[in-house]
Amino acid sequence: MNLGIGIFATDQSISPVELAVAAEAARFESFWVPEHTHIPLSEDAFPGGRQVQEMYKRSLDPFVALGAAAAATSRINLGTGICLLIERDPIVTAKEAATVDLLSNGRFLFGVGAGWNRTEMANHGTDPATRFALLAERVDVVKTIWREDEPSYEGRFHSFDPIWCWPKPVQRPHPPVLVGGNGERVLERVVAYGDGWMPNAFPQDALAVRMAELQRLAEAAGRDPIPVSVFGCRPEASVVEAYAALGVDRCVFWVPSESAERVLPLVEAYGRLG
Repeated sequence: MNLGIGIFATDQSISPVELAVAAEAARFESFWVPEHTHIPLSEDAFPGGRQVQEMYKRSLDPFVALGAAAAATSRINLGTGICLLIERDPIVTAKEAATVDLLSNGRFLFGVGAGWNRTEMANHGTDPATRFALLAERVDVVKTIWREDEPSYEGRFHSFDPIWCWPKPVQRPHPPVLVGGNGERVLERVVAYGDGWMPNAFPQDALAVRMAELQRLAEAAGRDPIPVSVFGCRPEASVVEAYAALGVDRCVFWVPSESAERVLPLVEAYGRLG
């Protein structure tokens, strides 16, 4: 079982560099930051009505944050949890992600997802109705650029003649792509183009059923078993042990978007669970 630390790094929280260094010292396997380019004032609540917290409005750019963390660490893996690829140019994202992988000497983990804030994605020109098809194609565009020296592409949403785009990732053929989400059809997306599934924590009995279904779909597609990383695990030994018994590969604990004085003791405490 690998253990990770995640935070909505903001302009008011502990620095992602300081936190990544502390997480590495506490022997965490990975450090994660999510992404929201902005939160529209017209859609400042989650589905169901819960208000969006301040950290969503102030989150740092994930690739800049991870690049800074890469320079200050040497062992810990660095992941986007998640990158909202449907709101990003895939050519630029391929370069940014490969740059982080290069600067970290192959420690980048590419967590991707389609997100939930429909107005946010619409502000980027993304039609919410086609966001999952767009996500699949953009993952394919990024992988194509990573793999090939003179990539070209012809798809539903993207088309370009051969280009040069370096750097390429250190990890070959590419960094792991972890597909986020808990939705009804997420397992199909994981099997189609993911190297791992990255759900938010939900009841363990239900997770066991879905993990079994994931591996059944993977086998049917001729794939090896697909690892699972659970985000938002409760930082309790019994919870970690239960997830390990299910075959979960990684548990990621969130720490609050607060000061170093508040966060660093939590990192030390959570690290002892490993």
